[in-house]
Amino acid sequence: MAQTEQSPLLSVHPSGCLVDEKIEVQVEHLQADSKITLHALIHSDDGDDWEAFGHYTSDSSGTVKVSRDKSLGGTFEGVEPMGLLWSMRPVPESKPGRRFWKNNVETPVKVVVSVHEGHLAKGFKHHTPLTSTTAERWYLALGIQRVEVTEGGIKGTLFIPAGPGPFPAVLDLCGGQGGRVEYRSALLASHGYVSLALEYIGFLNAAGKLDHVDNTYIETAFSVLKQHPKVCCDKVAMMGMSFGVPVTLKMTAYSEIIQPKCVVCVSGSHIMPRNGSLADVYAALQQNVDKIRYDEKMRIIWRDLLLPIPDDPSKKVEMGKIKCPVLLIVGEDDQNWPSSESAADMKKMMEKAGNSSLLTLLSYPGTGHLIEPPYSPHARFTDFKLLEAKTKVMVLWGGETVPHSRAQEDSWNKTLTFLEEHLYDNSRDMTRF
Repeated sequence: MAQTEQSPLLSVHPSGCLVDEKIEVQVEHLQADSKITLHALIHSDDGDDWEAFGHYTSDSSGTVKVSRDKSLGGTFEGVEPMGLLWSMRPVPESKPGRRFWKNNVETPVKVVVSVHEGHLAKGFKHHTPLTSTTAERWYLALGIQRVEVTEGGIKGTLFIPAGPGPFPAVLDLCGGQGGRVEYRSALLASHGYVSLALEYIGFLNAAGKLDHVDNTYIETAFSVLKQHPKVCCDKVAMMGMSFGVPVTLKMTAYSEIIQPKCVVCVSGSHIMPRNGSLADVYAALQQNVDKIRYDEKMRIIWRDLLLPIPDDPSKKVEMGKIKCPVLLIVGEDDQNWPSSESAADMKKMMEKAGNSSLLTLLSYPGTGHLIEPPYSPHARFTDFKLLEAKTKVMVLWGGETVPHSRAQEDSWNKTLTFLEEHLYDNSRDMTRF
C-alpha cells in the first residue's frame, strides 16, 4: 500500500453499548481502491480467543464503511453491518467444541477491531495492523443492580433496572447444563425488567450426588420475584431455554401459585411427565441412555433420548391448560431437542383446546438449538459437562451460521416486543437503556 499523507483512521460507533445494539465500523484516510482486511478479536471469559474478519476495498475517497460496503471474503461476505461479530469463531489453534460464554456480566465484552493491509485469511497475530481500536459491549446497562438471592432456599441472581419502579419481571430458566447463567437476565434488566436468573437443575450434596429440586422450589422462586418491592406483582413472566422450556410450560399449566402474565420458550418442547418433579424427569432420562445417538464425528444427538412415546399423553404438558400468551421460538435444524416437532404438536393441541390465539410461533430454517441474544457467535457443536459426570461430552446443536445469526437477531427483537406488549401498559412509556 502506498504511503498516504495521513494514517488510516478507524472508528467504531458507539464505542460502548449493549450487546444487542448495532455498531458502525468505518475506516478513513486510505488511498482509493486500497485492499484491507478488517479483523475483530475477543478474548472470552473462558480464556478462548474468537475472531472474525472481512476483506474490503476502499472507495474513491479512501473510505470503507461496513454498513455500506461488501465484504469480498473472510468469515462473512456481502454487506453485513454486524458480520464482524456474528461470524466470530474460535481462532484456528483452539481446541474443538468451544462455546462463547459471558460468565461475568459486570465486565464488558471487549472487541479489538484492527485494520490490516491486503486481504489476509490467517496468521493475524503475526501481522502488525495499520491501526486498531477497542469497543466495549455490555450485557448490563448503567445503574442495573445485581443482587444474590437465597430467600426461601432458592439460589439465583436478581437484576433490577435503575429507577424507582415498580417494573415488570421475568423468571429466567436456563438449559440443562445447570449452574447460574446470568447474561440473558442481565440483558433483560437492561431493557426495563426485573429478572431472576435461577439455578434449578440440581445441586451436588456432600456425598457428591445430585439433589434435584422439586416443583415447590420453582414456585418459591416465582413468589420471591413477584413479592419483591420493585416488581409489579401482576406482571411477572417466565422465560425458559432448552430444558427450561418444559419446566416453564408444566408450571404454567398445572401450578396454582405460578400464574405468569406471559411466557417465552426458546428451543424446547412440551415433553415433561405431568406427575412428579424434576428428579423424576432425570430418572426417566437415565433409563433411556441407551437411546443416545452419535453423528459421524461422534457428537451426541440427544433427540431420541428426549422423545416420549408418541401416543402417551401423560408425558406431554396439556397445552390446552395454558391461559396466558406464549411466544415459542424454535430452530428447524435443532439437533438437540425435538423443538420443531414439538412446536407443531403444541400448536395442534392448542388449536384443539381452543386457545391457539395465545400462541405466537417463530420457526427459523437453518437454525440450531443455541438461539442466543443477537450477534452472539454461532456454535454448531460444543463441549457439554454433565452435572454428575467428571468428563465432558461433545454435543451437536445444529444450525448454519448465516441463517442462525439472522434468527438470533429477529427472535430477540420480537421477544422484547412480545414482553413489552404483555407486561407494559400502552399508556406507560417503555424505558430503553
